[in-house]
Amino acid sequence: MKLDDYSERVLAPAINNLAGNVAADIMSGTTAICNFTANTDGSGNTISPTAATWLDANAILDQNSAPMADRKIILDPLTEARTVTSLTGLFNPAPQISEQYRSGRIYDALGFKWMMDQTVLKHTAGSFSAGTVSGDDQTGTTITTNAITGTLKAGDIITFEGVNAVNRVTKVDTGELRQFVVLSDVASSGTSISIYPALIPASGGNAVQYQTVTASPASGAAISLVQKASEVTRSNFAYVPQAVTMVTADLELPRNMQEASRQVYDGISIRIVSGYIIGTDQFVTRTDILYGYKWVRPEWAVVIADKV
Repeated sequence: MKLDDYSERVLAPAINNLAGNVAADIMSGTTAICNFTANTDGSGNTISPTAATWLDANAILDQNSAPMADRKIILDPLTEARTVTSLTGLFNPAPQISEQYRSGRIYDALGFKWMMDQTVLKHTAGSFSAGTVSGDDQTGTTITTNAITGTLKAGDIITFEGVNAVNRVTKVDTGELRQFVVLSDVASSGTSISIYPALIPASGGNAVQYQTVTASPASGAAISLVQKASEVTRSNFAYVPQAVTMVTADLELPRNMQEASRQVYDGISIRIVSGYIIGTDQFVTRTDILYGYKWVRPEWAVVIADKV
């Protein structure tokens, strides 16, 4: 066993698994993203996104006043393959098209930097079919409803009849229904839905700070599920880096070990420790990371659904 062999055959896969677990954990937070777009067929079934779908995601970020610079897309491997195929016929700079042909990957297109990740979530929508709001002038992150028909799942996107989004800077009506993400599962016949963003309407016809909607839903206003009920899709997403944050902390280096090392790369601290276990006659190596994350601005991200 040469040192290079050990690094390539043992350490690299271990670090890859560790990074994959961290990525999967952070990816689970994408159920808090409150914007959604998809390409659909005539029956409302989600089909693979086209250039228009990705551009629609860019427009949604604009409507939510997300920063213009450094926008990114994380997409599932199969979605990437389908998207590369769909974009090959477009007029684009020849070097970029050549690189896509050689690598089978997208790097810089349609206003985004593109990155593939195998941990992109697959979302199963609830079986929701009908529901109405119970009570006028509701605000905040919990909405009281009449008993709904079917279920809602965390990560489902819903709208309320007559509740439009506003430009987050000017507070002017965008002409589009405000989308809300369901934060926790709701059983059939449930009468309360936890949502994000908060329902914050104008007050007395005057714009207010942090306003998100033109008005509160009227009592009896219909609730709609944006995605087709019970549909399973890949939750690719576009975002700006300010939407989510991750932190790591340096772990202690234990004494009396064969090897103990801590390295920081791109702000991420990882520790590797090797030592001998006398009781079992084993020489073991472990890798550790101490981290935390939070989706601080989920409205600065958009789910772009793809069929499964």
